[in-house]
Amino acid sequence: MVAFPLPPGSTIGILGGGQLGRMLALAAAKLGLKTHIYCPEAGSPAFDVAADFTCAAYEDAEALSRFAASVDVVTYEFENVPGQTAAILGAAVAVAPAASILAITQDRLTEKRFIEAQGIPVPAFANVESLDDLHAAMALLGTPCVLKTRTMGYDGKGQAKIMSPAEAEAAWHAIGRKPAIAEAFVPFSAEVSVIVARGRDGQTAVFDIPLNEHRNHILHRSSVPSGLSEATEKAAREIGQKLAQSFDYVGVMAVELFVVGDRLLVNEIAPRVHNSGHWTESACMSSQFEQHIRAVAGWPLAATERFADVEMTNLIGAELEDWAKLAAEPGAALHLYGKAEARQGRKMGHVNRLKQR
Repeated sequence: MVAFPLPPGSTIGILGGGQLGRMLALAAAKLGLKTHIYCPEAGSPAFDVAADFTCAAYEDAEALSRFAASVDVVTYEFENVPGQTAAILGAAVAVAPAASILAITQDRLTEKRFIEAQGIPVPAFANVESLDDLHAAMALLGTPCVLKTRTMGYDGKGQAKIMSPAEAEAAWHAIGRKPAIAEAFVPFSAEVSVIVARGRDGQTAVFDIPLNEHRNHILHRSSVPSGLSEATEKAAREIGQKLAQSFDYVGVMAVELFVVGDRLLVNEIAPRVHNSGHWTESACMSSQFEQHIRAVAGWPLAATERFADVEMTNLIGAELEDWAKLAAEPGAALHLYGKAEARQGRKMGHVNRLKQR
């Protein structure tokens, strides 16, 4: 194992070659650090901006061993890293955030139980492993409620809303009859997130709280400032910091929250850089991506102060076709991900619109 902090010229291995891996690689290059991307999908956009890449399956033990030998530390752009992959890499090289955190956050049930154990509120929920369990959960939680697979769900995938008990069986089949949780419907007034970084020395830094707007279960827009009260924003920051400390976390983590009156409920945790933090690229001295690289490399964290109000809008699918118009728009910072195909529901880029404070 190497000693931290890593000096410039060191190599950070990144699992995953999508837009988050790409932006992490760009941030590392700014600091004089190299990146090696590991991803099974040929033509992944992060390959274009990294010093090296490996295109191999996450279950390929030989390829993983070669990858581990070529890097000084490993991190990842997505939380659904197979447990076997994390174990192989962890035996050979430092991995941050730790594989033990992945094990918790990959499963909605263990994640919610962990959050509750820290004294932080979450929506009422129940474990569901059968149709009978689902009926029992609805009797406890009432309807409407939401049925979510315990693993692998994102951007609304693996979820079914249940408006009445008569819809239970259809919802159970819709999620593939997989182990799940049922959540009570939350009449929230807003959705926000906390983007918190924690270094190897235990220091934390939190960006300003963005207000998030979703369309079709996909993040559409994040706006800063959030418009929430100072007390609510302070409480959100404290939740993010408490969870990062409880995990002994290293890197950037996002905590998604529902605002219900003057209460905050944790929806879920993303143990990685997050879509709702993309605005930091344009409105802060240091982005969430640089913070993550600094943390996993053992460098000091940077300041998180914001120098402009900002609105980040995702470009989904065919919205990419407006690139020329967006590139000409005053005050707009365009970031395209270099993906070859603009499919429906696919994140193709984002634009940050700055407003001087």
